[in-house]
Amino acid sequence: MKKSILSFVAAAAITGTAGANVQAEEVTVKKGDTLWDFSQTYNTPVDMIKEWNGLTSHIIHPDDVLNVYPEKKYIVSKGDTLWDIAREHNVTVEAIKEWNNINSDLILPDNELILYPNAKAVNAAVAPAKSEKPAETVSASEQKSVQPAAKPSQPVEKTAQPVEKSQPVPEAKPAAESKPAPEPAKPAAESKPAAEPEAEKPAETANDETAQKVLNMEATAYTADCEGCSGITATGINLKENPDQKVISVDPNVIPLGTKVHVEGYGDAIAGDTGGAITGNKIDIFMPSQEDAINFGRKPVKVTILD
Repeated sequence: MKKSILSFVAAAAITGTAGANVQAEEVTVKKGDTLWDFSQTYNTPVDMIKEWNGLTSHIIHPDDVLNVYPEKKYIVSKGDTLWDIAREHNVTVEAIKEWNNINSDLILPDNELILYPNAKAVNAAVAPAKSEKPAETVSASEQKSVQPAAKPSQPVEKTAQPVEKSQPVPEAKPAAESKPAPEPAKPAAESKPAAEPEAEKPAETANDETAQKVLNMEATAYTADCEGCSGITATGINLKENPDQKVISVDPNVIPLGTKVHVEGYGDAIAGDTGGAITGNKIDIFMPSQEDAINFGRKPVKVTILD
């Protein structure tokens, strides 16, 4: 998206503008626990918990010890820069931009930023030994969510197959001259609609594709209702002139720009924008006002590809 469009995520109820060194909380996994449960309990994205603990999958085991770092809200003061805030809280500028879905280094006074102080240090101190074992199992299932983009090519190949003219229709005539009696029977065999059974196969493939077009995504929200925001998306949609337009920001490698989608809880929309922090299975949903964008927060949604 254009750098001037400001993105927001819901802030946690932790206040303060000074960054004290906060220690990560160690959590022992119990039977039945999931990363999603911990993300809801500690108001922390699943991806952050995985990063801090060196996890490559969503699978955890009883008695595993996880480091969970509390979320902190930082109110931008006049004269603050991302570099100053990053140094004060022992994080990187890129991390702050990713956590808050910011595409430029510009911040304004009274903006609220979400921080995970010392998060990078916690990540470096954690050994990923316990959770690497099931990586192969989960990676195979996770890859399914991005595979549908490559499968539309299969029906094209099948559709071309009925064009084959391998049946020896011209050769049947010499046979008919030597044996006049069987000649009437051969056209009946040749007139079988051989293309019809194969023409039905693409319909089955289309049903399989439909089932594979539902993606599990992590959604945040953004708005063009802010001072200095141009409101022009990556595909040229003017969101200020069309505040009721439903647009999502996507990773074009997962959902191509221009794709029509249905977002759970949001409705039918168009993939009309991009963002520096929107990579992989993440989307950013356009909201007409700052209040709507802040209230939306960060949540998992199902996205259905409509075309």
